Amino acid sequence: MVLTKEQSRDALTRAAVGRVVFTDRALPAVLPVTYIVDGDTIVIRTARGSRLARAADGAVLAFETDELNASTRSGWSVVVTGEAYVETDPDEQARLTELLEPWVPGVKAVFIRIPLTVVTGREVVGAAGVAEIARARDRVAVTES
Repeated sequence: MVLTKEQSRDALTRAAVGRVVFTDRALPAVLPVTYIVDGDTIVIRTARGSRLARAADGAVLAFETDELNASTRSGWSVVVTGEAYVETDPDEQARLTELLEPWVPGVKAVFIRIPLTVVTGREVVGAAGVAEIARARDRVAVTES
């Protein structure tokens, strides 16, 4: 099932780790990152001088996050694409420092924003998930009777 932009944005707020796709020396590169949704942007942080910091400002980046359940073969995935920029406002940097804690040790002083320019999402419900939904509906129907 295709998710609307609103459903996709809601899904983005339920996860904490995603993958950012950028170009490094003319080749695609993918890194796992922690992130937050702030307004109409995805915000990630990285170290000054990192491959991502060097490649991001003004470049078109893609970001993907998902939640998958292997036992039910169900879940969702959202992809955001937009022209990234580095947040340079000191007040915003201070605010974002409080909101987005890095998982990896080290100084991560560069905040990269990816606008929610193009947002696509999908939800997949596998056979086990369909059966689980049917059982839940049956329980609700019995309860309502």
